[in-house]
Amino acid sequence: MNQEKPSKETLEKWHQDPNNWVLGIFYFNREDPRIFPPKRLAWAGWTVNFANPYSVSIFLALVTIFILVAFFKK
Repeated sequence: MNQEKPSKETLEKWHQDPNNWVLGIFYFNREDPRIFPPKRLAWAGWTVNFANPYSVSIFLALVTIFILVAFFKK
């Protein structure tokens, strides 16, 4: 994996490329090192880069914690 930080132009190009969006909502770009890139509509917050293993691990950990909290709150 390239350790060099991508330029702002490269990040924008990746974000605009429809090939990096699965079903239009899931961001999947192996070249993008960001864990939480902006959503397709940037004002809406951030999404998970499902091509980044760290990103997926953090996402699964957060979902697991949420489910456990909801389960034990009953």
